[in-house]
Amino acid sequence: MAPIINAQGLSKRYGIAPLFQNISFTISQGDHIGLIGPNGSGKSTLLEILSGRVKPDAGEVAIRKGISLSYVQQISDFPIEATCRSVIERALARIGVDETDRVYRAEEALDRAGFPDFETHATALSGGWRKRLAIVEGVVQAPDILLLDEPTNHLDLAGIKWLEGLLQTASFACVVVSHDRYFLENVTSDMVELSRAYTDGFLRVQGNYSKFLEAKELYLHAQGKRQDALTNRVHTEIEWLRRGPKARTTKSKSRIDKAHEMIGELADLNTRTRSTSVNIDFSASNRQTKQLVNLDDVTYSIGGRNLFEHLTFAVTSGMRVGLVGPNGSGKTTLLRLMRGDIEPSRGKIKRADSLRVVYFDQSRELDPEITLRRALAPDSDAVVYQDRIVHVASWAARFLFAAEDLNRPVGRLSGGERARVLIAQLMLQPADVLLLDEPTNDLDIPTLEILEESLLEYSGALLLVTHDRYMLDRVSTVVLGLDGHGGSERFADYSQWDAWQRTKKAKSSVTPPATAKKADESTRDTPKKKLTPNEAREAANIEGRIAEAEAMLATKRVAMEDLAIVSDAPKLHAAYEEMKQAQEAVDALYARWSELERKMS
Repeated sequence: MAPIINAQGLSKRYGIAPLFQNISFTISQGDHIGLIGPNGSGKSTLLEILSGRVKPDAGEVAIRKGISLSYVQQISDFPIEATCRSVIERALARIGVDETDRVYRAEEALDRAGFPDFETHATALSGGWRKRLAIVEGVVQAPDILLLDEPTNHLDLAGIKWLEGLLQTASFACVVVSHDRYFLENVTSDMVELSRAYTDGFLRVQGNYSKFLEAKELYLHAQGKRQDALTNRVHTEIEWLRRGPKARTTKSKSRIDKAHEMIGELADLNTRTRSTSVNIDFSASNRQTKQLVNLDDVTYSIGGRNLFEHLTFAVTSGMRVGLVGPNGSGKTTLLRLMRGDIEPSRGKIKRADSLRVVYFDQSRELDPEITLRRALAPDSDAVVYQDRIVHVASWAARFLFAAEDLNRPVGRLSGGERARVLIAQLMLQPADVLLLDEPTNDLDIPTLEILEESLLEYSGALLLVTHDRYMLDRVSTVVLGLDGHGGSERFADYSQWDAWQRTKKAKSSVTPPATAKKADESTRDTPKKKLTPNEAREAANIEGRIAEAEAMLATKRVAMEDLAIVSDAPKLHAAYEEMKQAQEAVDALYARWSELERKMS
């Protein structure tokens, strides 16, 4: 199929080092392309070039005539006076929708996206709802191509699933920059990674994220074999050159030229494949106390609403707790209660004596005026890490900062770079309890993997708030779910919490309003005559079937966490497909349950 966007020979640099060089990128009708790469590889810049907002230093972008394009940036900003409704109506006006149709179409789009109040000012929305509004704004313009830059960064888990459903059924093409591995697995038809490790500066693979991992492994394996063979040949040629061959004959001159060519190729290959990764290692305090924090019948209210109530929960040494729930359900508030920043409305919180708590704040507040040097080492040009003195330049290099970066103001760092600075600060503080509030936002996939390994090795207690489902599955030993209506529940893993949420949603969708119940009490317990005998038997057994299906799903989820599978791309893909089938079986049973409930209502 002919591409609808054809970008050839794109190059772009800011400062001395190029972001990318001679990149060629095509988008065809229906492509759902996931764009990944290390922080600083130029993913956002490439999107801006494709959208026409930024001009490349070299190369050109050709867009087929009549093609419309929408671009959703990382930061979603709206006019101060704009409401949710006005944002969408203005977007519809831009594509020429008749004024009489705008109101209906805006309300329909906002309702399908789950907005409870269309008149809310956009600037009053949380980060997740602002992101939803920006995505709806892009989609209602009926684009042929939708460009999304880190759309999952501020969405809660429900928002991520909403976006997945939107993209899975979309007819438009899209390019999405994301580091959410499950999201990439679920929505992409092609994967592209920008990286200097590849000969062409990028690797494109047809298929989703697990298919990409398989192809990448094969590519790097072949490149490693090429590198080894080239190294051996270069050693042979260097020995020959050392013996002082005379370049009098055409054959000798040709061999000398070839030797220099191979030496240059090997140097280039070594430069591109040199491993650079963040070195993360949190320090535990090694205290022997088992009970660290106890919440006894804790309730917290704000603005007349209970975020959670009657919460009893104990945090013990070695426990890794994943906190999940919709935006506004109280996850960050619970971390602040654990830390002692605020007090509960009711109930008691008991902390172990001299408890050392280290907190990663999702707002990532750093003084924008200070230099990176002072952010990493406030008092001198060295830090003390695990009883060793480390120079600030070496400490910075551990987090992928060059020596020349040390005098850069923190305000000029990217989101991912600020996250690395905060992680560096946390690593200097031995902790009994780590409280991490959205540490994964803006981190690239290699850094996420290293962070996961560090958290798995950390011996203290951990409470983790993240919308990265892969990290939740891999790191958490227990999940504490908040439903946003005061309720809370403890689960073995994320998939159990997800099933709990879907059960509640299914039940709420078939439960009649309280007023209707009171008006017709006599019909509540009457026999359900709408079911056939077979359906009645099915309804009687379906909860047991759901329990069995969820147990199977949990088993498949645990299998995916096996280190032997995680490190093996083909096995990981097979395990994911099995888990996906188990998830589809659970979803089908819940859908059937809802259908039977509707017949009985």
